[in-house]
Amino acid sequence: MEQQTSSSACNSELQTSIINIDGLKAASACEHTTVERWSVDDIMALFELPFNDLLHKAQLVHREHHEPNAVQVSTLLSIKTGGCSEDCGYCPQAARFHTEVENEPLMKLDDVLAAAKAAKDSGASRFCMGAAWRGPKQRDLDPVLKMIAEVKAMGLETCATLGMLKDGQAEQLKEAGLDYYNHNLDTAPEYYGDVISTRTYQDRLDTLDRVRSVDINVCCGGIIGMGESRAQRAGLLAQLANMEQPPESVPINLLTQVEGTPMHGTEALDPLEFVRTIAAARVTMPNSFVRLSAGRQSMGDAVQALCFLAGANSIFYGEKLLTTGNPEADADNALFAKLGLKKI
Repeated sequence: MEQQTSSSACNSELQTSIINIDGLKAASACEHTTVERWSVDDIMALFELPFNDLLHKAQLVHREHHEPNAVQVSTLLSIKTGGCSEDCGYCPQAARFHTEVENEPLMKLDDVLAAAKAAKDSGASRFCMGAAWRGPKQRDLDPVLKMIAEVKAMGLETCATLGMLKDGQAEQLKEAGLDYYNHNLDTAPEYYGDVISTRTYQDRLDTLDRVRSVDINVCCGGIIGMGESRAQRAGLLAQLANMEQPPESVPINLLTQVEGTPMHGTEALDPLEFVRTIAAARVTMPNSFVRLSAGRQSMGDAVQALCFLAGANSIFYGEKLLTTGNPEADADNALFAKLGLKKI
């Protein structure tokens, strides 16, 4: 399981390791937490390698730290959809944008548990619950705590993405049995203001600090293809890789353009640039699970296969990610069979 693999990277003794890949170095020291140092220039050097050389490096790192043909499978359910007060330029759930996403109330517990059972029966090992809130009020959090406890009791790992957390809320999530909290940085700090104005980069980091402080695993990544430069993609990876302890899960999303959002009409990202981003994430965060998240539906089997070769070893599974499409489970099973991949 992902948690078991990640936790072995850090223990109570001071450990120091150096990853040196043809002169590109990342140093890590561990005293309860792991510190990895990569400059943006170092990561840009990775991006600029010949494609085959970059994939070779990524595959070597991947095989050193993970089972080469194993993929962790998660399912994501929107438990509260639409009506969000934020202005994230990519998101169809923002109340201020005119999209086809309707504002829906929090799902009933029984409906969430039925979805979790279906996910488990389809081979998912982790069940993620997402709510379109700027941050949960206590009256919002209470029923979600019950959902987490009940899903955990089904034998699934639990994950939630509920927006910004206040003091004391991470502790409640931990007590309920939450294994992972997702809160993405989205992009590099210098491009962030072009995407979002209703919360700051520091707001996101503060929530991640609260999650870490209670020993909940961190799921944190970003969105690629929002009009950012390659240097800004490298900047996002540097932010993640240089965290005191890098995220256990790193979701890399390809922008899914939705009519009515400010990002609709953005020039599409070259698929091979997306693969390069996956490879750079693998090299700079060797112990993390790198997840193919939003946008898989537009990639096709060949691009996804290159992403797995580049070190991706986690996916979201199911026909929908919150409000946007995703390959159906049967299509994923067929792809796994063709590539000789197994689910974990």
